[in-house]
Amino acid sequence: MFNPERSKKLKLLPPYLFLEIDKAKREARSKGKDIIDLGIGDPDQPTPKYIIEALYQAALDPVNHRYALDQGIPALRRAIAGWYKRRFSVSLNPDTEILPLVGSKEGIAHLPSAFLDNGDYSLVPDPCYPPYKGGTILAGGKFYPLPLHESNSFLPDVKEIPANICRKAKLLFLNYPNNPTASVAPLEFYRGIVKFAKKNKIIVVSDLAYSEIAYDGYRSASFLEIEGAKDLAIEFHSLSKTYNMTGWRIGFACGNSQLISALTKVKSNIDSGIFSAIQLAGIAALEGPDEHIRNMCILYQKRRDLLTSGLRSLGWQVNSPKATFYVWIKIPTKLDSIKFSNLLLKKADIVVTPGVGFGRFGEGFIRIALTVPEPRIKEAIERLKKIV
Repeated sequence: MFNPERSKKLKLLPPYLFLEIDKAKREARSKGKDIIDLGIGDPDQPTPKYIIEALYQAALDPVNHRYALDQGIPALRRAIAGWYKRRFSVSLNPDTEILPLVGSKEGIAHLPSAFLDNGDYSLVPDPCYPPYKGGTILAGGKFYPLPLHESNSFLPDVKEIPANICRKAKLLFLNYPNNPTASVAPLEFYRGIVKFAKKNKIIVVSDLAYSEIAYDGYRSASFLEIEGAKDLAIEFHSLSKTYNMTGWRIGFACGNSQLISALTKVKSNIDSGIFSAIQLAGIAALEGPDEHIRNMCILYQKRRDLLTSGLRSLGWQVNSPKATFYVWIKIPTKLDSIKFSNLLLKKADIVVTPGVGFGRFGEGFIRIALTVPEPRIKEAIERLKKIV
């Protein structure tokens, strides 16, 4: 049997966490189990109707059936610039400082290929969204983990990075509001990062995918709001979570024009841009009413409160996050995160994400997503009562 040797880079990649979770879910459902899936952060609410209508009308036009431009249609880039100006008071040049993406994930994963050579480092928070590490490995680079500890509000301490690593580092990944910890970052933290990055000539990669999901009056900031940030930073955003468009695959990068240019060159050799009809639907989303976002946050906040109060009634230590639709929970037993997650699946038919899947320093935690209706959250609490 033909058994081709895989590349050394591919062998270095760990199994993709969510594929393993999906496999476990399928096996359980094949046995007739009623699974409550609190694992993957995929919104359960539909895309707003006005966005769907924009896609429908655009899809009828044969002009949109051809190859799209690698840099995205100018109207979409202008819409992104307008949204950033209204939301964060950040001015962006639509022609040089914005690049639409086939979902922010692909841009984040491709960026290291634009800047890392063999032996170069990315500074990667731990725990983190897996593509930060995966993109680094596939680019031939190495990653240096920055521990996110509860005692430091799950913020990395760049003062702890050894000088020899700083000299080899090209990229620093940040993600606030954070996946998986749901922590947020103050502006003072961002100011410190700008000083650190300038001193060490490191590119800052800000992942802002969860900026619009916030509670209790909290408003997320953009890293690009900080003075001097645009000199050294690229920021990624996605329409996936904000507009319930995960399956549509549309996001964007913005920031320093040289960083955008380098990522554009990588992408132009790999893909042919976003389907034009989806780009036009993206314009409708960005220029549409904010009512959907407000209602979405109210919905997730109710779910958050229901889940956290229910878990506290069981004696679990749970904080109420200010942002994202995740709750990062300290495991209430001495089991590790994989064994505890397997226990919940086996004994309660509940899927959660083990913290160690996001990195070594995620051990001792699980992540729960608020992407199921309230009755299912109540049912999950009742099932947990029976096994506690």
